[in-house]
Amino acid sequence: MIKPFDALVVNKYEDQFSVKLQSLTIQDLPEGEVLIDVQYSGINYKDSLATIPNGNIVKNYPFVPGIDLAGVVVSSEDPRFQEGDEVIATSYEIGVSHFGGYSEYARIPAKWVVPLPNGLTLKEAMIMGTAGFTAALSVQRLEENGVSPEKGKVLVTGATGGVGSFAVSILSTLGYQVEASTGKETEWEYLENLGAASIVTRKEVFDGKIKALGNQKWAAAVDPVGGDPLASLLSQIQYGGSVAVSGLTAGTKLSTTVFPFILRGVNLLGIDSVYCPMDVRLKVWNRLATIFKPVNLEQFIQQEITLRQLPEVLPTLLKGQARGRTLVKI
Repeated sequence: MIKPFDALVVNKYEDQFSVKLQSLTIQDLPEGEVLIDVQYSGINYKDSLATIPNGNIVKNYPFVPGIDLAGVVVSSEDPRFQEGDEVIATSYEIGVSHFGGYSEYARIPAKWVVPLPNGLTLKEAMIMGTAGFTAALSVQRLEENGVSPEKGKVLVTGATGGVGSFAVSILSTLGYQVEASTGKETEWEYLENLGAASIVTRKEVFDGKIKALGNQKWAAAVDPVGGDPLASLLSQIQYGGSVAVSGLTAGTKLSTTVFPFILRGVNLLGIDSVYCPMDVRLKVWNRLATIFKPVNLEQFIQQEITLRQLPEVLPTLLKGQARGRTLVKI
C-alpha cells in the first residue's frame, strides 16, 4: 500500500489563493489506467501561469500543476504498460485539468503515456520535456516543408528560453547555420556553446515597425515568441521559406499582411505539442533520443530543484529570468 505522499497543490477559494506542498493519498488522484512513481518533472511557462490567480490555465481547484513528468509504472490496467516500465507523460490535459507532475505519484490515462525511448534516461527526458519536444516538432515541421541546411540561415527567436535553446541545439546538430535572437547580451556565450553561428538582438528582428515586406534574411525560423516580432520576421523570410510558431510570450495578435504569403510563398506553421497525435509524438521522442539529441544535455539545466522549492522558483519564468530548463527532482 502506498503511504501518503507530497504534492504541490494550488488552491483558490473566493479571494484566497495558495500554492503549497500538501500530503495526498492515491484516492486523491484523478482517474487513469497507469499509476506512475514520478521521478522528474520540469518548469514550463504554462506551469508558472498555473500558479497565479489570473493565469487562466487551471480550470478547477484544488489542483496539482506540472505539464511534464517522467517516472516508473507502479501499476497499469492497460496491457501496453507493465510494472517497472519507464515512461514519459506530457501535454494533453496534464497540468491543466488533470493532476500533473508536481507530485510523487501521478495517475494518467494510458493514451497519454509514452514509453521511454532507448537512448534516453528519465532525467534526460525531463531536461527536454515539453520545451525540447516542441522544439523538435518545430524542426520536423520545417523539414517536412522543404527547409534544409543548404537553403540558408535559420533564425531562432527567444533563443535563451526552453524551446529556443533546444531549437538552436537541434538545428546546429543537423548542420544548419543558426542565427539566435535574444535580448540578453549576458547569454551570448551560452547560445554560442549551444551551436549558434551568430547572434542578433531583438531589435534586429523587430525594430518597432512592421513592414509589409522586408529584406529576405532567413530561410526559416523557429518562433516561440509570437506577437509583433513574429509579424516582423515573416516579412524577412526568404521566398518559399517557413516559420514554425509555438508561443505567445510577445502577445497573441499578429499584425501582418498577406504579402509574405502570396508574394513570397512563405509558410506559417502552427506547432501544437499539446494534442499532437500519438504516432507523431512517438516519432519525435525517438528522434530526440537519436539524431536530435544534444551532445551535452546538462548544459540546458539552469538549476535542479525539489518539490519544496517550486513555489519560490515558478514565478521566475513570468519575469523573463529563465535560461534553458529548470529540472524538478521529485
